[in-house]
Amino acid sequence: QGKFTLLRDTRTDGSFLVHHFLSFYLRAGCKVCFVALLQSFSHYNIVAQKLGVSLTAARERGQLVFLEGLKSCLDLFFGEEKEEQSGQPSPLQFISESASNLKALFDFVQTSLTPASDDSWKGPVLLVDDLSVLLSLGAAPVAVLDFIHYCRVAVCSQLKGNIVVLVHSNEESEDEENELVVNSLCHHSDLILWVEGLATGFCKDVHGEIKIIKRVSLELMAEQDHVQIYQYKIQDKNVTFFARGLSAAVL
Repeated sequence: QGKFTLLRDTRTDGSFLVHHFLSFYLRAGCKVCFVALLQSFSHYNIVAQKLGVSLTAARERGQLVFLEGLKSCLDLFFGEEKEEQSGQPSPLQFISESASNLKALFDFVQTSLTPASDDSWKGPVLLVDDLSVLLSLGAAPVAVLDFIHYCRVAVCSQLKGNIVVLVHSNEESEDEENELVVNSLCHHSDLILWVEGLATGFCKDVHGEIKIIKRVSLELMAEQDHVQIYQYKIQDKNVTFFARGLSAAVL
């Protein structure tokens, strides 16, 4: 409890980790606020069904609060009247405003995860897929980092919950704003799962490499971070992990 986990991918797609954490926390009986900026609800629901979880059922029983970023953006651009009639500002209100302020998004997260008197969920979880999209929508790097900071205080410190955030990174790209956000988040994370494509290119039996970094240095200044490196292969309903060079295809 109270941990901030960063999912980082480079030259590959790390979304399989998002699907894992989503189904994991729902099965564990946690209250989940999912800020989905990359795909539609039906996409996540189809993948979750393969993993044995129904997002529709979780949403109906109040366990899952789902923000469909793609739909919210369209509503803001083409359906202003509907937004005004609902009485609540859109969580992505900053798109249509000159000020890059993510306060509405933070209020949405805080309202979603604050437990009601009759809640029996084990703990609150904030899941974001993916944070880099906020920069593409016009949010400033400082605003994005402020949003994460306030979420950590509200979810991790006050509610004793967990936060899992996915970001895309490419050290060779010229997107300085995105790299600034990624590097800042790395310094504040308790656990980093860094997924990278193989440097040698595409391989049918090894889809990539995952670096697991446990940030021991956050608690004990003298200790170094624990780093483990594995390779993986994504299958239809699960992922196989193995030590480098020990793929079943090689052996």
